[in-house]
Amino acid sequence: MSVEVMRAGLLATVQDHGRHGHAALGVGSAGPMDAPALRLANALVGNVPGDAVLEIGLIGPRLRFIETATIALTGAEFDARAATAPLPAWRPVHVAAGTVLDFGRARRGAWAYIAIAGGIDAARVLGSASTDVNARLGRAPLRDGDVLGVARADPVASGGHPRDGAALHAIGTFSLDPRPWFDPDPSRPIRLAPGRHAVALDAASRDALHAQPFRVAADSNRVGLRLDGPRLALAEALELVSEPVAAGTLQLPPGGQPIALMAEHPTTGGYPRIGQVAAIDLARLAQRRPGDTVRFAAIDIDDAQTRYLACENQLDRLCADIAARLDGIAR
Repeated sequence: MSVEVMRAGLLATVQDHGRHGHAALGVGSAGPMDAPALRLANALVGNVPGDAVLEIGLIGPRLRFIETATIALTGAEFDARAATAPLPAWRPVHVAAGTVLDFGRARRGAWAYIAIAGGIDAARVLGSASTDVNARLGRAPLRDGDVLGVARADPVASGGHPRDGAALHAIGTFSLDPRPWFDPDPSRPIRLAPGRHAVALDAASRDALHAQPFRVAADSNRVGLRLDGPRLALAEALELVSEPVAAGTLQLPPGGQPIALMAEHPTTGGYPRIGQVAAIDLARLAQRRPGDTVRFAAIDIDDAQTRYLACENQLDRLCADIAARLDGIAR
């Protein structure tokens, strides 16, 4: 099975769970901006969690499915359609051979995930098929005329194919409620634990970090979100060496406008680390678009960890339920 890229869109890359365990070599993890959305997309088409999918940002691609395929779209709300037929999101859908799907622009949110049953066929570098745009690891971002292959046979093909000439055919009667997993509302605060250098901020900056809004700058990308807003400053200059950083680390460059590191973050950084976005809110932050407001609310490490584990348990249960439903349809 293969898919032709008729138009690549703004930034479409192949992503899986990421390239982990190589930070000591200076190799970052890459992986998805919105990890739960990627995981649920794979679950909806019967893939294993580590299968590669297509991540699309803000302006989506136009794809022609050369053969019949099963796909699922999760994450940001895109105006995806085959001619006049809208593509339903957050559920498995069979796509007829020859169908052209145009993903248009994102109406809400920034990043969406297109899983194809069987997983996208892409070479693995250091154990992952994820594209790291800046490090030039993995497959290059999609370009017009590219062809995507699929790694394995469709695991849910027996659930039915498009009938009566229809381009799209939803599988079964179930779909996911996106609200627990997709929340781009800029009015809701992002929970932030104190970083190692939070105490080094001057008093006005400590107050401003949680009391005043920031906006996602236009030059934000998969490496990090640059936040425009109140200028933050240290009470005294610090002598720092580069130390490990993670997705969600909030750094403070000399200009005073913080940067929240994201999926393609470097492995180390030398700027003061004034906060750490709670893991449970990383996907919510990733779905903020340029110009969107970001407000921070304080959270302690224990609460952040408890909430993260509860979310992971909920995801595990949901993925198991999806697998059972797909098995019932196949039977």
